[in-house]
Amino acid sequence: MVRTDPAPSPERMAIVGWIARMGAITAEALAVRQGITIASARARLGILEQVGWLSRMRPLAERPALYRATRAGLRITAPRGLEPCRVSAFNAHHLSVCALAAAILERCYPDHLVLGERELRRDERERGVPLASARLGSGPDGGPMLHRPDLVLWPRNLEERTALPVAVEVELTVKAPRRLTDICRAWARCRCVAGVLYLASPAAHRAVSRAIEQTRAGEAIVVVPVEVLTETGVTCATATERTVPSDA
Repeated sequence: MVRTDPAPSPERMAIVGWIARMGAITAEALAVRQGITIASARARLGILEQVGWLSRMRPLAERPALYRATRAGLRITAPRGLEPCRVSAFNAHHLSVCALAAAILERCYPDHLVLGERELRRDERERGVPLASARLGSGPDGGPMLHRPDLVLWPRNLEERTALPVAVEVELTVKAPRRLTDICRAWARCRCVAGVLYLASPAAHRAVSRAIEQTRAGEAIVVVPVEVLTETGVTCATATERTVPSDA
């Protein structure tokens, strides 16, 4: 039987492009983003994997599989200055939560754009100025040492200078107290973001809350349990009744 690869339709290119921008995503995140069932999302991702535009990885047996764009996938979507994401047991859980957070934020704030850390790093490198990052000090060369958030919620009217972006941090592990207070202090002083949202695990929630109190950064930073996010994602992904053909 001769295999016929699907054409790079706008919808398929949009899926691969989003994955390239985020780094790696789960089927659950795609289901939330597109308002489809998880089974339908897996089918879509499976087709894109079969033709070589995505690769599927599962470095943590107890966690969902992650899909990342291959070099072939990057060629059809042509994202500027992005390489295939490195996925490992160390960053797999963080990547999956960030993807789910991005999908939920897009659904909740359709008048905003959600960018990942990869895109922010690229854009700041190209423009030579912090766009949504906190300055921690100066490096050996005198340049700024930046702390970049995991996600950025950009108002679509940002070019009109009517609003600033919101930085989103996904905090699943506990950082050293000194480093966490330095980051919170830097966010409190940051003038290129409207505020910071921390999505934190129980242990990290306590640590972030202490750092916010110590640095008096309560007006700039809000911390909420990451469980709220994951519960919202599961609800969105399982409650939908809209399904799509597996070859869509």
